[in-house]
Amino acid sequence: MELEKELLEFYAIKKIMIQSRLLEFEQVKIDEYFYELCFCICTPQSKAENSLKVQNILKKMEFREKDIDLEKITEILRKPDNYIRFHNQKAKRLLLLKENYSDIEYLITSKMDNYEKRNKLELIINGFGLKEASHFLRNIGYKNLAIFDRHILKNLIKIGIYNEIPKINPKNKYLEVEKEFLNFAEKINIPIDELDLLFWSFENGEIIK
Repeated sequence: MELEKELLEFYAIKKIMIQSRLLEFEQVKIDEYFYELCFCICTPQSKAENSLKVQNILKKMEFREKDIDLEKITEILRKPDNYIRFHNQKAKRLLLLKENYSDIEYLITSKMDNYEKRNKLELIINGFGLKEASHFLRNIGYKNLAIFDRHILKNLIKIGIYNEIPKINPKNKYLEVEKEFLNFAEKINIPIDELDLLFWSFENGEIIK
């Protein structure tokens, strides 16, 4: 398939950059996990660049340690320079995350495997589904978890796995699509973590997270 050939050629160019980025994820320290979760709470239907800006703002103002009220968090999320959709709801979710973080951190640092952790995170973090839980775990170094943002789903059509954007809800549908994605990644010999960033770079010319 022509697109597969194009992908492999692009991968040869971007491979070192992609692998370096994934290595950075593996080196994220435990005391950064809270802010990585903040990033993933902000990302649904919002730009990754804006979510990263919010993450950095919250970190700079020591959101985890300091008493910062809902009004202030909402104000940050709705600023034009780092606008986050559904900012009222997501501001509440960020405060809930902070309130429950000790239990969440205990789960993250437990000896469960990556799939068990993903399932638990989906259940205990308000605003998380399998996609957000996968995204967070990938961003702290976990492997083989599909992050089905729209850019990935569109590319599953382009590479011929589906004829239309597949449904990823309910949970069993997500897992079915994940299996197909894993099979394709194995077929072309590119790990799905690298393939995800490759698709991002292929479409946007950059790798964020």
